[in-house]
Amino acid sequence: MSLAATGATDVYDLKGLKCPLPVLKTKKRLEQLPAGAELWIETTDPLAVIDIPHFCSEYGHTLEASDRTDGGHRFLIRKKP
Repeated sequence: MSLAATGATDVYDLKGLKCPLPVLKTKKRLEQLPAGAELWIETTDPLAVIDIPHFCSEYGHTLEASDRTDGGHRFLIRKKP
């Protein structure tokens, strides 16, 4: 799924950070966004495939997409209403 296909333009580059920083920084960034906003997260942390979905579930956000990329993963999160 491409960024353009979703209409999401905000991409948060967290590549190079290790657990728990991607989740902590994602949480802080989402707090600054309005309800329903979408945020792409890009990370190279191998644990992100577990941590990001768990974070979304725990805080009521929706994980719209999860894609493998060269060297990492990309997640599209919709902030809870």
